[in-house]
Amino acid sequence: MALRKGIITSLNTRTVIFCKLAWMACGKFSQRVRTGTQTGEEPKDPGARSATPSPMAGAIAGAVAATLLLLLLALASAGAAAGDGRRLHTLFSVECGDYFDWQAVGLLHSLRKAGQPGGVTRLLSCAPDQLSSYRGLRIGHTLQVPSYSRHPRTGDWYPAINKPAGVVHWLEHSPEADNVDWVVILDADQIVRGPIIPWELGAEKGKPVADYYGYLKGCDNILAQLHTAHPEFCDKVGGILVMHIDDLRALAPLWLSKTEEVRQDKSHWSTNITGDIYGMGWISEMYGYSFGAAEVGLRHKINDDIMIYPGYTPRIGIEPLILHYGLPFKVGNWSFSKLEHHEDGIVYDCNRLFPPPPFPREVEAMEPDQNVKRGLYLSIECMNTLNEGLLLHHTSVGCPKPQWSKYLSFLKSKRFSELTKPKYWSSPKVENKVTVQHVASPKSTHPKIHTLFSTECSSYFDWQTVGLMQSFRLSGQPGNITRLLSCTDEEVKNYKGHDLAPTHYVPSMNRNPLTGDWYPAINKPAAVLHWINHVQTDAEFIVILDADMIMRGPITPWEYGAKRGHPVSTPYEYLIGCDNILAKIHTRNPSACDKVGGVIIMHIDDLRRFAMLWLHKSEEVRADKEHYATNITGDVYASGWISEMYGYSFAAAELNLRHIIKSDILIYPGYVPLPGAKYKVFHYGLRFGVGDWSFDKADWRNTDMVNKCWAKFPEPPDPSSITKDDKNARERDLLSIECGRALNKALYLHHKRRYCPRLSTTTGNISKKIEEVSTTNKLERVTQRSSTTIIGRNSETMDVTAQQAVERATDTGSRAHRSRGLARSSKMWIIAVWAISVLVFLLVISMFFSDRRRSVSRSRASRSQKAHI
Repeated sequence: MALRKGIITSLNTRTVIFCKLAWMACGKFSQRVRTGTQTGEEPKDPGARSATPSPMAGAIAGAVAATLLLLLLALASAGAAAGDGRRLHTLFSVECGDYFDWQAVGLLHSLRKAGQPGGVTRLLSCAPDQLSSYRGLRIGHTLQVPSYSRHPRTGDWYPAINKPAGVVHWLEHSPEADNVDWVVILDADQIVRGPIIPWELGAEKGKPVADYYGYLKGCDNILAQLHTAHPEFCDKVGGILVMHIDDLRALAPLWLSKTEEVRQDKSHWSTNITGDIYGMGWISEMYGYSFGAAEVGLRHKINDDIMIYPGYTPRIGIEPLILHYGLPFKVGNWSFSKLEHHEDGIVYDCNRLFPPPPFPREVEAMEPDQNVKRGLYLSIECMNTLNEGLLLHHTSVGCPKPQWSKYLSFLKSKRFSELTKPKYWSSPKVENKVTVQHVASPKSTHPKIHTLFSTECSSYFDWQTVGLMQSFRLSGQPGNITRLLSCTDEEVKNYKGHDLAPTHYVPSMNRNPLTGDWYPAINKPAAVLHWINHVQTDAEFIVILDADMIMRGPITPWEYGAKRGHPVSTPYEYLIGCDNILAKIHTRNPSACDKVGGVIIMHIDDLRRFAMLWLHKSEEVRADKEHYATNITGDVYASGWISEMYGYSFAAAELNLRHIIKSDILIYPGYVPLPGAKYKVFHYGLRFGVGDWSFDKADWRNTDMVNKCWAKFPEPPDPSSITKDDKNARERDLLSIECGRALNKALYLHHKRRYCPRLSTTTGNISKKIEEVSTTNKLERVTQRSSTTIIGRNSETMDVTAQQAVERATDTGSRAHRSRGLARSSKMWIIAVWAISVLVFLLVISMFFSDRRRSVSRSRASRSQKAHI
C-alpha cells in the first residue's frame, strides 16, 4: 500500500511539473505568434529563424494549450482520486427478463441524473439458453455472470442467490474491481435522488453503511447461533450497502456460502424464526449477508434515513437519497405495484410509459399535513423519474417522436427539472443505532386479505397453478397469495415448479402417517393448519380457493358481508350428508351443517379455531367407510373421496359457524349462469364443452404442460361461431370459451417468460387471438372492478418471492457509461492521457520545426535575390 501511494505521489508531482512546463511553452509560443503578427516586421538578421506566422498558427497554439491542460487536469484528478482512496463504483444485480429491464432503465437514468460518481455495472445473471432470446444486452454497462437461479450443485431454485454470486464473479473477473476503493450495492427496483458518497455517509473500512431491515429476527434467535460464530455481530440490514473494497473481498465469498447454508436449513424456515411471512426460505440471501458480515467482524453504521419506500412518510427535515419501490404505493386514486408489470415489455414498446401519477398541484390539495404531503411528493417523483428514464431510452433507440401530451410536457419542463435536481446528504452524523420509519395512515378502512390455495408436487397441479396465478394477477384481488405445496422430501428434490407462485411448503399427507390411508384431498386442511401454525400474518380475512380455478374479479369480505362467526362460501347442494345420519354421527350440531365449498372467505380468528377441527373431522369421515354410499354422501363414486368437504362442513357446524351462502361467486363452466350474475371464479372441476370441443382436467393428469415449451390445450371455438338463439345456452358457451382461453393464455405467457424459442407464424397468430380474447375479458373485469375498492398486492412478497426477480437501462445509458469507461481504471487513464500528451507534444514540435524550415528557406531565397542584384 505504501509503495502504491509513493508511485501515485510521484505521478502527481510529475503531472504538476509537466503541466507548468506545458503552460509556459504554449504561453511563449502564443506570445511569439502575437508579437510577430502585430509588428509585421522583417527580421533584421537575414539568417534569423523567425518569420511572420499566420493567425491560424495562433489558434492552433491556443487549442493545443487547452487540450494539454484538460488532459493533464483529468490525469491529475484521476491520480488524486486514486491517491486519496476515493475511487467509487456502483453495482446492481438483475436477471434476463422484461421485469428487470424496465427497473434497470429507471435506476440507471436516476444515477445519471443524480450525478453518481464513478462507474456503474449491471450484473446480469442469465442462463445460456436465455441469452439467445434476451433483448436487453445493450442496457447499460453490463457484466454477464453465471446464473445461479437453479443451483448448479443442489438443483434448488432460488434466484435471489444471484446477487451474492454476481458480486463474487465481479470481484474475480472484472478489471474494474482492481481499480476501486469503495463499492455501492443497490437493488434494481430503486430510484436514486442524489450522489451516494461513502465518506459523506460515514462509511469507514470495517464499518459499512446500510439501511435497517428490522424484520430479520433471525439475528436475535437460534438462526444466528447456528450459522455464525459471532451472533452478537449480526446486524439487521439491507437495501443499500456501502463498503470498502477490502471489506467486500473478505465478505463476498461468505455472503454466498452463508446464503447457501441458510437456504438448505429448511428446518428453520418458519416465520417465527426468520420473519419470512411465507416460511419458505426466500430471504436466505439477506441472512447470508448478515451472517457473512458477522463472521468477518463488520459492524454496520445503520441509517434508516438514507432510503424510503414510496408511500411512507419521511422524517421532518430528512431528504432520503433512495426511493425503493418494492411495495405497492398510491397517491389519491392512482396506485402502482411493480408486480403488476412482471411481464411488461414496456422498455421495448416505443413511447409507452407507466400510468402517470397526479401532478404536483393536484397533490398540493390532497393533504393538509405538510410532512405527509412531502411523502406524496416523493411517491410521484419516483414514478415520474422512472417514466422520464423510459422516455429517454425510447428516444435513444430510435423511436419516433411521441405525440404531445400534458404529462410529457411536464416531464420536459423546468419545473420538473427543479423538483428532481440532485439532493445531497446533509445528516450531521451517522450513528450506530437504528431509527424507524413510519407509514402514513391508510385512508382505506377495508381489512387486509390473504389468499391461499393447496397443491401437490406434480405437473398436474403445476399447470393449474399457472392458470390460477395469472388470473389472480389480472383479477385485482387485494393482498397476497400463497400456494400451500404438499410434497415429500424426495419429491421436493426433483420438483421443477418452485418458482410458479409464492409458496409455503408443507409435509405431504397423501399417505396418512398413522393409518396408511391414501387420500391426497386431506392435504388441503392439513396444509391450512400448517400455514396457520407456522406463518405470522396481519391479514384479517383469509380467502381459500382450489387450484383448478380461474379468477375473474376480486373476492372480498366487504362485498359479500363476511364477518367473524359468519364465513362466506358457495353452495354445494350435493352434500346431502348434512341432512341425514352422516351429520348426526359426526357433529353435535347437525342443524348448523351448511352445504358449502369451493370458495371460502373466513375471519382469521375463526380459521385459527377451525383448522385443526377441519383436519380431524376429515380423517373421521374418511375412516367411516360404512357410510360411503352415494345415497348417504352424494359421492357418485361411493369411495369417500369427498370426506374433506364433509370434514369442513362438520367442523364449521361444531363451532357453530353459520355461512353466508352466495350463488354468484363461482360457476362451473358448462353450467347455465344465473341472470345478471357477475361470477368471480370459474371452477373447471368437471368436463365441459362447446360443440365438438370439450375439456376435462383429468385428461391432462399426466401431461407436463408447464415444462414443455408452448404446450397448450386444444383451442376452444371462436366466440363469433356461437350463433345459438337460446340466450342462456349462448352465455353458457361464452363462459366456457373464456375459461378455456384463459388457461391457454396463462400457459402462453408462462412459456414466453421462460424464453422458449420463438413461435412459428401459425402459433404466433394463435397467440394473437389469445391476447385479443384476454383483452376483452380484461375489459369486462375492469368494469366489474370499478365498483370495488382495490388494495394493491404487497409486492415485497414477490420481491422476496420470485425472484427478484432486478429488472434495465437505456442505450443512452450504455453510451454514457462507455464514455466514462476510462474513468473506471486509473491505470487506463494514465496510459491514455500520457499517450495523447505525447502526440500533442510531437504535433507542437512538428509545427515549430516546420515553421523554422519555412523561415530558413525564405531567408536563403532573400540572400540569393540580393546576390543577383
